[in-house]
Amino acid sequence: MAAPQRNKYDIDEMLESPFSLKHLKRSFVYIRKHTKKMVIAFIASAVASILSLCVPQLVQRALDVSVPHKDVRELFILTAFALVAILASIFLSRLRARILTEVGQDIIYELRSDLFTHLQKLPFSYYDNRPHGKILVRVVSYVNSVANMLSNGVIDFILEIMNLIFIIVFMMFTNVKLSLVVLAGLPILFLVLFSIKPAQRKAWQRVSNKNSNLNAYAAESINGMRITQIFTREKKNAEIFEKLARDYRGAHFKAALISNLMGPAVDNISQIIFSFLYLVGVLWTFPTVSVGVIFAMGSYSWRFWQPINRLSTIYNDFMNTIAYLERVFETMDEPVLIEDAPDAYELPEIKGEVVFDNVTFGYTPEVNVLENLSITIAPGMSVALVGPTGAGKTTIVNLLSRFYDVKQGQIRIDGHDISKVTLHSLRSQMGIMLQDSFIFSGTVAENIRYGRLNATREEIEAASAVVHVDEFVEKSPDRYETEIKERGSRLSQGQKQLLAFARTIISDPKILILDEATSSIDTKTEQYVQEGINHLLAGRTSFIIAHRLSTIRNCDRIMYVSGGGITEYGTHDELLAKRGDYYRMYTAQLMEL
Repeated sequence: MAAPQRNKYDIDEMLESPFSLKHLKRSFVYIRKHTKKMVIAFIASAVASILSLCVPQLVQRALDVSVPHKDVRELFILTAFALVAILASIFLSRLRARILTEVGQDIIYELRSDLFTHLQKLPFSYYDNRPHGKILVRVVSYVNSVANMLSNGVIDFILEIMNLIFIIVFMMFTNVKLSLVVLAGLPILFLVLFSIKPAQRKAWQRVSNKNSNLNAYAAESINGMRITQIFTREKKNAEIFEKLARDYRGAHFKAALISNLMGPAVDNISQIIFSFLYLVGVLWTFPTVSVGVIFAMGSYSWRFWQPINRLSTIYNDFMNTIAYLERVFETMDEPVLIEDAPDAYELPEIKGEVVFDNVTFGYTPEVNVLENLSITIAPGMSVALVGPTGAGKTTIVNLLSRFYDVKQGQIRIDGHDISKVTLHSLRSQMGIMLQDSFIFSGTVAENIRYGRLNATREEIEAASAVVHVDEFVEKSPDRYETEIKERGSRLSQGQKQLLAFARTIISDPKILILDEATSSIDTKTEQYVQEGINHLLAGRTSFIIAHRLSTIRNCDRIMYVSGGGITEYGTHDELLAKRGDYYRMYTAQLMEL
């Protein structure tokens, strides 16, 4: 029996390298930007801690001196000092919380901005190989967790260590023997801590994987909801989602179970030591040790285990967040395969001559889609690319746009090697229309202006008129300020295409690429689009990919792509006369009509 097929969303992502302190060191870059604020927060916390630790000393003084001597005046003074210390400690703690909240939000902003900026530079291949939900969860959820650790977690960790030192100093000052009793529980705690550390990291990595899988499937399901309902897949999809949710719940339950061992361990050890302290204080040191000293040591013992308990919580949060930190930096470490060369220069305004010089390319090292392709396109020439699916038509225009780099050979525009010019100067002079035109949420005007951000309203309306976008826009009371939902959900396919054409027209490209731009629209809309194409083609070098051969018969040249190269090249009439591959494709389409 064949093994069940697995999808991208239910395959756990594996980290390519184990966690190291380099990740933490790297994350401190974001902390150093806020050093001043964090130092202020740290000082406020330290002072608040010292003030609170003074209170048991005041109580000890009251029990051992003021009460036995019935010194009411001193009692009032001690009470006043204690009240001031407590209020000052509360104020400083609130100040620290406010500062760290600001720092945490700043770190979230900076980390998320860096991550999103890097994602925009990654090649198409990165998005082809990963569900978008798994990428999204890193930008939103994981960054929140990491930022909280980098702001509050680091300060809290340092502060609690400092608190421990202060408490130990105060304890030693009060009574050395009883202090050693309190410290006797630490070796047991460290044994528990290092016993569960490896299992804890693995458990939270698994939670990260299952959370990523769940988000990936949820995002995919929402995007494909129409198809789900068309094919009545609701029940099956719900079953898949429930399984992924159960996997996440089970992984989280196991991780929480391991993490929660720390809290009870600290509580039990602290309670045993606390009880043993009073036992030793009463049986072995009393009456040489006063009631006030025993009370103060009891208070310090309770306070001693509080920071340890908080440190265990910080440690748990840290181990939980490590998995997220690894994922965030793993994404940031994805290589930017297509970027400006160190000596890249601005491509000057072009005329549109395109040369493919002995170009070889493949999406995988083993298989080449194009082999030694050499073609020359004169400025202003319209070229149609036809051929069987998977032959390399889209690959040719992707290479021209430098969405991928060639394996060998060279692509030149007006004599400029495109690998030597900046990406912005190259792509800003190109207009690309795809079969599936992506429409962003926002207004009609904003979607058209996406092609050129400084376009005026008059230019937007002029571009719209060329492809008849104005016909359906004028029917809306808000006209060009009409709000469009995500992916243009309330627009027809034809309206989306027309809107995308207006967006391309307003960019005024020197080289135009149309990749199946008319394959999924009705006849009337195709007529409008054809008018827009004719407008765009005038004076521009253009590459048109189309399976409807009727739309490309008037192109200056037609190239038949097959077998890793161009097998036929010429005008429509010339290729029909050759009675080759193009002739057979054309006659086959005529027979289908």
